[in-house]
Amino acid sequence: MTCAVYPGSFDPVTLGHLDIIERTAQIMDRVVVGVLINRKKTPLFSVEERVNMLKSVTAHLPNVEVKAFDGLTIDFARENGAKAIVRGLRAITDFEYELQLAQTNRVMAPEIDTLFLTTGLKYSYLSSSMVKEIAAYGGDISAFLAPEVARRVEEKMKLSQ
Repeated sequence: MTCAVYPGSFDPVTLGHLDIIERTAQIMDRVVVGVLINRKKTPLFSVEERVNMLKSVTAHLPNVEVKAFDGLTIDFARENGAKAIVRGLRAITDFEYELQLAQTNRVMAPEIDTLFLTTGLKYSYLSSSMVKEIAAYGGDISAFLAPEVARRVEEKMKLSQ
C-alpha cells in the first residue's frame, strides 16, 4: 500500500488545498493530511478545529486520514509509513523554497520522495493568508473555501472584532 503525507497549516483549508488532496487520493492508496502544530504562528483556528474542518471536507475520500503533528515533517512521514511527501506549487517562488525542503528531507530520509503537484489554474493565486485578509475586511470568501469552512471563518472574524 503506497502512502503519502500532505503536510500544512491549513488555516483555513482552501479549495486549492482540497484540490491537491483529491488529486493525491487518486494517485496514492493512502493519504495522510498532516496538520502542523506551529508554535511560531498564531493561527486563526486551533489545531483541533483545523483537523475537524479537514475531516469534514475530505469525508468523501475513503483513503484520506487527517492527523495533527508536531515536529519534523520527515518524522511524521516515517511514523505513517509514507513513501512520499506531497507539496502543492502555485508559482515559481513556491518552488525555490519547496526544493530546498525536498532536498533536505531527501538527505535525512533517502527512502522518502517529495512529489510536487501544481495547483489547478483556478487556484494558482490562492492562499490561506489572502483568504483571512479578505475575510477580515468583510469580503466575500465563498469562491475560495468549502461552504462550511467559509462559514467558520466568517464566524471567527465576527468574534475577533
